[in-house]
Amino acid sequence: MTRTGTATVVKHTGSHYLLSELPQWELFPAVIRGRIRLKGSSSTNPVAVGDLVDYSIDTDSAEPMGNIEAIHPRRNYIIRRSANLSRESHIIASNLDRVFLIVTMAFPEVKQAFVDRFLVTCEAYRIPVVILINKTDLTREFMQEQTEDFENIYRGAGYEVMEVSARTGENIEALRDMCRDSVSLFSGVSGVGKSSLIKALDPTLEVRTGEISLSHLQGKHTTTFYEMHPLSSGGFIIDTPGIRGFGIVDIEKEELSTYFPEMLRVMDDCRYKPCTHTHEPGCAVKQAVDDGLISAERYNSYLGMLEDERKYR
Repeated sequence: MTRTGTATVVKHTGSHYLLSELPQWELFPAVIRGRIRLKGSSSTNPVAVGDLVDYSIDTDSAEPMGNIEAIHPRRNYIIRRSANLSRESHIIASNLDRVFLIVTMAFPEVKQAFVDRFLVTCEAYRIPVVILINKTDLTREFMQEQTEDFENIYRGAGYEVMEVSARTGENIEALRDMCRDSVSLFSGVSGVGKSSLIKALDPTLEVRTGEISLSHLQGKHTTTFYEMHPLSSGGFIIDTPGIRGFGIVDIEKEELSTYFPEMLRVMDDCRYKPCTHTHEPGCAVKQAVDDGLISAERYNSYLGMLEDERKYR
């Protein structure tokens, strides 16, 4: 007997997937049809965690294995340029209600270029972002000024920023409330404590945590696959492997500045349109940088992304 239905991809392990008909949490394995694999040839993963898919499964089999027959249109997704040069991009996760971007001021040190590229992608696909500064119990005494500067830059840009600590429990209850009744992605570079935060949110979950590599003061990969977890307090979270780099994809250089909220607020006042905000006279964005209304760090990130776009073309 063949059963058909619609389910959500909750784990991706190479060529195999785990599905569940959310909000129920009853997992079953599946593989993808060859035609779907061909359709996704421009991406390293035609099916991503968070995707809603149609499936069929032979229930009479001794070890039933589902077949993913079709992928529903994605409401949104997080995508980055793939490290595999034979393919164009990699979809991290899809159909998200919110992204929590986790950073640390030290152990490992925050990488602002990574942060800004990630935020641009979230803006492009209209996914709300909350920046979590983790391990504040370790850095508050000797990096308070740097932490405040970072918070001022991103709050000034329009983002919510929250200090948390998986070890002390700081703001964990508030984070738990934000995750309730939604699908949230936890992401960041290796070593920022994603898995530890998830464990603090729900101690019943079995997620791997790892130590920091002292030789490079950066994290060791502990999450191998993209995986969704149900929270006992409500909602679902997606844990991701630590990301070492984040190249933006499918964003034209002419539209890049519109994904910087602080630039978007003033660019209508530029004398020339279109304006690249690099050399044109009467540029409202450059004036806002000079006036301290837009941080020089964010503006420099924008210039770096423009250069990347030229390099990849």
